[in-house]
Amino acid sequence: MTNFEENIEVKGARVHNLKNIDVTIPREKLVVITGLSGSGKSSLAFDTIYAEGQRRYIETFSAYARQFLGGLERPDVDKIDGLSPVIAIEQKTTSKSPRSTVGTITEIYDFLRLLYARASDAYSYNTGEKMVSYSDEQIKKLISEEYSGKRINILAPIIRSRKGHYRELFEQISKQGFVKVRVDGEILDLTKGMKVDRYKVHDIETVIDRLQIDGSENTSKRLSESINTAMYHGDDVLMVIDHDTNEARYFSRNLMCPTSGISYPNPEPNTFSFNSPKGMCPTCSGLGKVHEVNLQKIIPDNTLSIKSGGIAPLGEYKKSWIFKQLEVIAQRYDFKLTDAIKDIPAEAMEVILHGGNEKFAVESKTLGITRDYKIDFEGIISFIKNQFEASESTSIRRWAKDFMDKINCPTCEGTRLRQESLYFKVNEKNIAELASMDMIELDGFFKDLPKQLSAKQFKIAEEILKEITARINFLLDVGLNYLSLNRSSKSLSGGEAQRIRLATQIGSQLVGVLYILDEPSIGLHQRDNDRLIKSLESLRDIGNSVIVVEHDKDMIERADHVIDIGPKAGKHGGKIISEGPPTELKNYHTLTADYITGKKEIAIPENRREGNGKFIELKGCTGNNLKNVNVKFPLGKMIGVTGVSGSGKSTLINETLYPILNAHFFNAVKKPMPYKSIKGLEHIDKVIDINQSPIGRTPRSNPATYTGVFSEIRTLFTQTPEAMIRGYKPGRFSFNVKGGRCETCQGAGVRVIEMNFLPDVTVACETCNGKRFNRETLEIRYKGKSIADVLDMTINEAVDFFENIPKIYRKLITLQDVGLGYITLGQQSTTLSGGEAQRVKLATELSKKDTGNTFYILDEPTTGLHFEDINVLMNVLNVLTDKGNTVLIIEHNLDVIKMVDYIIDIGPEGGKGGGNVIATGTPEEIVKVKKSHTATYLKPELKK
Repeated sequence: MTNFEENIEVKGARVHNLKNIDVTIPREKLVVITGLSGSGKSSLAFDTIYAEGQRRYIETFSAYARQFLGGLERPDVDKIDGLSPVIAIEQKTTSKSPRSTVGTITEIYDFLRLLYARASDAYSYNTGEKMVSYSDEQIKKLISEEYSGKRINILAPIIRSRKGHYRELFEQISKQGFVKVRVDGEILDLTKGMKVDRYKVHDIETVIDRLQIDGSENTSKRLSESINTAMYHGDDVLMVIDHDTNEARYFSRNLMCPTSGISYPNPEPNTFSFNSPKGMCPTCSGLGKVHEVNLQKIIPDNTLSIKSGGIAPLGEYKKSWIFKQLEVIAQRYDFKLTDAIKDIPAEAMEVILHGGNEKFAVESKTLGITRDYKIDFEGIISFIKNQFEASESTSIRRWAKDFMDKINCPTCEGTRLRQESLYFKVNEKNIAELASMDMIELDGFFKDLPKQLSAKQFKIAEEILKEITARINFLLDVGLNYLSLNRSSKSLSGGEAQRIRLATQIGSQLVGVLYILDEPSIGLHQRDNDRLIKSLESLRDIGNSVIVVEHDKDMIERADHVIDIGPKAGKHGGKIISEGPPTELKNYHTLTADYITGKKEIAIPENRREGNGKFIELKGCTGNNLKNVNVKFPLGKMIGVTGVSGSGKSTLINETLYPILNAHFFNAVKKPMPYKSIKGLEHIDKVIDINQSPIGRTPRSNPATYTGVFSEIRTLFTQTPEAMIRGYKPGRFSFNVKGGRCETCQGAGVRVIEMNFLPDVTVACETCNGKRFNRETLEIRYKGKSIADVLDMTINEAVDFFENIPKIYRKLITLQDVGLGYITLGQQSTTLSGGEAQRVKLATELSKKDTGNTFYILDEPTTGLHFEDINVLMNVLNVLTDKGNTVLIIEHNLDVIKMVDYIIDIGPEGGKGGGNVIATGTPEEIVKVKKSHTATYLKPELKK
C-alpha cells in the first residue's frame, strides 16, 4: 500500500469525459498535467481534485451552516487519498469593480496605508509648512487672542461621520453632567431617550461650556478647565464655535498648521483609503474619474437653429413640453427658434443650458391685454446630468452618457484621495505618487528609504517595509515589473490577474497546501517564463504540492512529474496515456512526446506572403504607455504583434486600432485611445475581433446556439411536411420558450432536487428522459432524426448529415476545421474547456462570409491549446489569409510567431520602459535586431 504522506491517490475518476481513471500524483513536487485541448486535464485537476478538496472543507461545517453555503456536489470519483487543503488559482479575471486595483489585490496598498498612518510627516495644504501640534497653554492663548470680547461655545467632538442611533451615548453624556449636544451642526438640549437616525452618517459634539472672553481672571481659569475637559472628552481635539457667526474652528494636541490653523485628524490607515469616506475624494467618491457634460456634443454645429435640430439631445422641432418652454424663453429674451444658435443672446443660452425659474408678463399690442408666462426649465445640461446619475433605465443612462466625457476628477486630479491625505509624505512623496510608480521604480524607492527615515520612524516602519519589499519582489518574480499599484484590476488580462494572485499566494508563505494552476504562462513572453517557473519551484520548495495544467514546453521539461491525458479530445480522450518524469516522456509515442522530441513539428512556411501592397497606417498613438507610435499594417498578410508583457500590444491593437475600425464600419460607441490620424480604411470592408471573453456561461448555451446554426436547423425542421401540416414555427423547436419544450424541466433536460443541507442532486427529467422537448415536437423527424437526436450528434456526424444544406454545412464545417469535431451540438457551454470555448468563438466568426478584404484581430488565440491544436488553428488562419484577408494576431507563442508573414515588435520592456515599435518585418528580419527580446527566442526556432 502506498504511503499517503508521499502521494495523492485518485481512484476511479469519471467526471465529464474521464474514463474511470486511477492516478498517483507525488506530493511536494511540481506536477504538470498536459494533453490536447478538451482531453480532460481540467476535469481531473479542477473538477475532481479541487472540487473534492473544496467539498471536504465545507463538510467540516455544521449541518446548520452548510444549508446557507449550498453544498458542493461530490465529484464522480471512487476515492481520493492524501489530499491536503487545496487552493486553485484560475484564469477567471479578478473583480470588475472600479475600486479594485493592483495595490488592493496584492495587499501592498494596505501596508502602504499603514506606513503612512504611522511614519509619515504631515504638511499643510494651505502653506506647505510642516504641521505642528499645540500644548494646552498655546491653545488657551490662541483662543483668548482670537475671540477677545466674543461669546463662544467650547465643544468636544465625540462622533465623526459614523452611522448609528447613539441612544446609549446620549445617556452617557447626560450622566456625565452635560446638558447640550451639537448634532450635525445643530445645538440641542439632551432629553431622555434621545436618539438619531441609525442609517445616516452623523457628527456629534458635546457642548462643554459657553462663555464670554473678557480677559478677566475668572474667565481665564474657567477657560483652562474647559479646555482640559474638552480635550479629555474629545480625544485631544476641541472645537470652538463663535456664538454670533456660528463659525467653527478646531484646536488640537494633534497636527495643525501653525499659520492658517487648519487641523488634520491624526492619520489612520483609513485616511489613505479611497474606499473609505475618511480618505476618498468627495467629488468623485474615490473613483478618480467623473462624467462631465461636453457642450460640443450638445451643440455640434452652432450655425443651425434650435428648430432644425441644433441642440442634439432634443433633435428637430416637435410639439412637446420642452419646445413649448423654449418658445416661452424665446419670447422672454426676444429671439426666434429659427435663429442660428450662435445669434441667440448669451443669457438666453444660459437659461436653456443651465435652467431658470421666473415669471414675466407680455403685453399684446393688438388685443391690448397682458398675458402672464412662467419659465420653469431644468436646463439641458442639468437634465442630462440628472438622467445619468438617477435614472433606473440603462438605455436612458447610455443616452445621457453619449453627451458626456469621462475626465480625471478636477478635485483630486485622478489620485482618488481627499486633499489632506495627499499632504502626508514619506521621503517627500505622498501615497498617490507611490501608487503611480511601476514596480521597478517602487522597488528602488523602498531600497533607498531606510537611509532617509529618522531612527524613530525606522523603528516603527521596519516590519511594514519587510512586508512591502517581499511582496514587490514576488510581483517582479512573476514578470509583472511594469504594473503600478493604481492600475485598475479590470484592465488586467487573464494571465496577469492569475500571476498577481500567484504572487499574493507566495507572499502568504503557506506550507503543506496543494496549489492547482490553470495555464499560468498565458500572456507571458518567453523571457518572463523562466521567472514564473522559478516562482512555482519556490512554492514547491517550501513544502507545497503544485499541480499545473499547462502546454508550455519549458514548463513540461522542468516539471518533476508529467501526466499526459488523451489520446484525443472529448469522448475520445479521458485516459492517462503516459505519466512519469519528463525524461521518460520520450519512451511513449504520444502527441505531446512527439512534439517535445521534435518528431512532429509545426512547419515554418516555405515563403512569406507578399500581401496586396496596401496598408493601414496609424499615426501618433499615445494611449497608456505608447510613446507617440506610428505603425503600418500591411494588408493581405498574417501579421504578428509581439513584445514582452506590458509593452503596449493590447493598448495599440485592442484599445486603439480595433475601436477605430469598429466605429468606422459598425458605428460602435467605444472610444479609441488617443491617436492623431489613420489612413487606408478604404482598403478593407469589415473588422472581426476574436478575444478571450468566455462564451455563454449558462447551461442553456451550447455550440449550436452560440454559432447560430441551431436557428437554421430549427427553420429546416419547420419545412418538413409534418411540421407544415401542424403549423409549427421555429419557436416550437426551441428549448428556451414555451410550446415545444418539456414543461416539467422547462427544456433543461434535468431536474434539480433540493436536499436542504446536502448538495442538490440533478436527475434526468422523468417526463422527457433528458430529451428537453415534449412528445409532439419529437414526432417531427428530418431524415429519421428528431430535433433532440440532432443535438446529441457530434459535429463530425452532423457535417455528414447536413452536407446538402449549405447554410448549416458552412457553420458546421468551420467547427470541424478548428478541430472540434468531437463535441456534440448540444453540449452545455459550461462544460467546454477554455481552449474549446475559444475555438467555438473562432469558428462562429470564421463562418461569417469573408469578403477577401476582412481584417481579423485575434488576441492570444493559442490560450488553452496543445501543440497539435495550434497546428490545426494555423491551417484555418492560413486558408483565410490565402483568400486575401488580413489576420492580425497578438501572441507570445513562438510556434505562431514563426509562421506569420510580418511581425510588429513592441517594447523593449514592459510599462514605462515599453511603448515603442522596436522592429517590423518578416521573422527572418526580426531576428537580426539586437535589442528585441522576441528575436532572442525566435532565432533558435527558425534554425530548426
